[in-house]
Amino acid sequence: MTNVRAAITQTTWTGDTASMLDRHEQFARDAASQGAQVICFQELFYGPYFGITQDAAYYDYAEPADGPIVQRFAELAKELGMVMVLPIYEQAMTGVYYNSSVLVDADGTVLGTYRKHHIPHVEKFWEKFYFRPGNLGYPVFDTAVGRIGMYICYDRHFPEGWRELGLNGAEIVFNPNATKPGLSNRLWELEQPAAAANNQYFVAAANRVGREDNEYGDEAVTFYGKSQFCDPRGNIVGDYGSETEEELLIRDLDLSLIRTARDSWQFYRDRRPDSYAAIPAP
Repeated sequence: MTNVRAAITQTTWTGDTASMLDRHEQFARDAASQGAQVICFQELFYGPYFGITQDAAYYDYAEPADGPIVQRFAELAKELGMVMVLPIYEQAMTGVYYNSSVLVDADGTVLGTYRKHHIPHVEKFWEKFYFRPGNLGYPVFDTAVGRIGMYICYDRHFPEGWRELGLNGAEIVFNPNATKPGLSNRLWELEQPAAAANNQYFVAAANRVGREDNEYGDEAVTFYGKSQFCDPRGNIVGDYGSETEEELLIRDLDLSLIRTARDSWQFYRDRRPDSYAAIPAP
């Protein structure tokens, strides 16, 4: 497949999981009605971004990678004929939790899981309280729309994983986020386009939007949206998403641009892994 119509979403926590699931099902249906073949939701899409606090009550949002939420959306993927990236709070076993994305193919087959590797622990991103670091590598999966890889939020600050995904054959990397104003604003504009250009594939980055004060009151942060697609030359495809409003972004991606970019700049030919001695060292 050369041309892929892809969708990403951004929304605000409604206050309950049931309505979040319904909202995201409607996003998928709306995207399918507009011809989208693949969709990715925001980080931890069916709950609040609970890294704002350190509270064991939020462990209750975790469920297995083959649990009811994934099963529900796998059935929807099959019904709509749409590939889905489902960012969930994964319970591997009681007391062992990961920040994960599950990939479902257009026939409803669950292809596999990516677990977020890089776990922040700074003000209002207290993620080490909730997540173990990922241990499934940087998998890339063959899907109905091409070869898809996944990265999650804070991962995007680490170029090594982006390159691993490129070396594993990714054509589109989906990067769901929960990103707020502050130090990240300028990085948000730089990192995804740079990763797309450096690795010569498409990047689709979904971010939360709005203020979750219905959950956290005065402690809440305001997520700034600006979800984006980037092409293999580092260009933004279409416009950024809104900084304030819920939105479904749909863009047409021409996968032939990957070959064009790689034939123009031979980054994979000219890389020197034999010389990068410090990178794999602990």
